[in-house]
Amino acid sequence: MRKTMLDPSSSPAAAFGVQLRRSREAKGLTQRQLGALIGFSNSFVSCIERATRNPTHAFATKADEYLETGGTLELMWWNLMHTALLEGFPEYAAHEARAVELRMFELGVIPGLFQTRAYAEALARADVRRGGITQEQAEERVAYLLTRQHRLTLPSAPLVHAVLDESCLQRFVGGNDVMDGQLEHLAQLSDRPNVLLQVAPFTMGERRPFALPVYLVTLADRTMLGYTESQERGYLTRETDTVREWARDYDRLQVGALSDVASLELINAARKGLRP
Repeated sequence: MRKTMLDPSSSPAAAFGVQLRRSREAKGLTQRQLGALIGFSNSFVSCIERATRNPTHAFATKADEYLETGGTLELMWWNLMHTALLEGFPEYAAHEARAVELRMFELGVIPGLFQTRAYAEALARADVRRGGITQEQAEERVAYLLTRQHRLTLPSAPLVHAVLDESCLQRFVGGNDVMDGQLEHLAQLSDRPNVLLQVAPFTMGERRPFALPVYLVTLADRTMLGYTESQERGYLTRETDTVREWARDYDRLQVGALSDVASLELINAARKGLRP
């Protein structure tokens, strides 16, 4: 049968179909064989790979299990089926799920991959109160975030280098208990062998190269992508010169930020500041 060639950037469904086909072929399985393993018909597998039908959650999780994708397909299913995410973010998240290295800079808010459930729920509740999302969408957003975080616990977890602006530690979210738990979680994350955590102090001033969040994703073939966000949407770039410039600025950010040891001291100092 002649293959239907999809552009993975054309839609979340196309991205899912392309990833499913690549993962299946890497295992040397036919559509019929995969369908038999996961309890779906070969015609359903074919429709998913051609992006003419949407996968179910059960399909995504079972395919992940048998194709050993590390949860990639479930993450892509969330991107496909849920609308509570910032426009442009699902495309980034699909690449994040396959990353071998992540470099992140965030300001004002703890990066999603590092958020505790209580911290994430506090942010989502605030969006509900402002009328930006519904309660159902808030619950979807938190569940999706926890699914993304699961990959950090796997043997295939990427190397994560995060630089947090000091404002991330000082912005009071959810009350004392929530902030204390969040800062404790950051300290625990810094002990993981695949996580390097630094803080860019306020004293960096104008030497801090970024005014917006910046994420750099390195894939297994060493391709590097860049991602940033405005208030309205996210932006993924593959433009080589832009990504190279962001990578150079990230190197400068890393050099100017506090060391991992000094960063941990600042995090612990912020925790002490929460106590009466």
